[in-house]
Amino acid sequence: MTTDKEFDLIVFGATGFTGRLVAEYLHLSGASGARWAIAGRSLDKLAKVRDALHLPPSVALLKADASDAAVLKAMLARTRCVITTVGPYQLHGEPLATACAAGGTDYVDLCGEPLWMARMMTKLTPLAQASGARIVFSCGFDSVPFDLGVVYLQAEAKARFGAPLPEVRGRVARIKGAASGGTLASMMETVAAVKREPALAKVMANPFALTPGFKGPRQPDDRGADFDDWADAWAGPFMMATINTKNVHRSNALRGHPWGEGFVYSEKLLTGRPGQGDKGRRKARALTCFTRLQNLALGLAPTRALLRRFVLTQPGDGPDKAAREAGRYELWFTGQSAGGETLRAIVKGDRDPGYGSTCKMISETALCLLQDVDRDATPGGVWTPGSAMGLALVRRLQDRAGLTFEIAA
Repeated sequence: MTTDKEFDLIVFGATGFTGRLVAEYLHLSGASGARWAIAGRSLDKLAKVRDALHLPPSVALLKADASDAAVLKAMLARTRCVITTVGPYQLHGEPLATACAAGGTDYVDLCGEPLWMARMMTKLTPLAQASGARIVFSCGFDSVPFDLGVVYLQAEAKARFGAPLPEVRGRVARIKGAASGGTLASMMETVAAVKREPALAKVMANPFALTPGFKGPRQPDDRGADFDDWADAWAGPFMMATINTKNVHRSNALRGHPWGEGFVYSEKLLTGRPGQGDKGRRKARALTCFTRLQNLALGLAPTRALLRRFVLTQPGDGPDKAAREAGRYELWFTGQSAGGETLRAIVKGDRDPGYGSTCKMISETALCLLQDVDRDATPGGVWTPGSAMGLALVRRLQDRAGLTFEIAA
């Protein structure tokens, strides 16, 4: 790997809980031979991270604040790519993303905030196209396994049937592990933004909010309980569906709609195993009620204030190693061909989704962007993981990050 840059990769926000996990993973995995550094606001805290993780001297410590444009520009001049775990991105992400887009530095993050992403796409796309920077949002549990699950399934459908599947249903079959504090913080900031500007509710409800200039067919309503005949199980709302569905449709649009302009996608959480009947129905309805109450509660300023004070994890806090390693998830992606043939892809992760698996996914996404993806195929612009890297990222995640992608027998 030849470059005139000092580093291939910088982890920005390495003193936070997730950033530290990313640094640990890069160290233990060997980072595919990449030269990397860690960055944050405090050199003292960075030094403590380096010592605690036993990082080699080759991993430099870089002091940088997201609000200091001059320092960011100088830092980015030294690297090919940045991983940033500093969210909520609608509060802290714009200066770094803008500096990367303007300066030609590749960028990956964990953003699951559609309102910010929609605004940033408009701002960053012309900058990134001019500079050659590849800006890739949503490189953690939201939305890598969902985005790539559809990419993988559709590739199999084309190989088997000669055509893509007109509809795919994403279903969370199993999940063990709590949502990250960053996810909850992002949700609260999004709710607060909608309260300040009610018109933004339409953006949140629009599955094509990240495909400007294109609006596909009416999509299924993911908010209620229903029986999924393809899964033979009841299903209820899944909290990540709001962002994942938008990213899946953006992946289709960015590659020129290889799955068709009429493509339909929905995403839910299965509340029972196939054939469970009434038990699954009751759980689906209870989940629907809980989700509605949760959304109402988050809409109240006092509730958000209490959550910020007593619930959200602080930098350095999060589940311990045993809890992260005990987590798991299994996702089903099912479609039917025009001839009525059913095809299902199963995606599994071997750690808890919010931390253990996410730190591996974002690290390997950055390395895939640097090492496996031709700039002629993926030039400067604002991308999704599925559209930027596709099956190359599927292969890397299977080889290195504990994910499996397979077609059900």
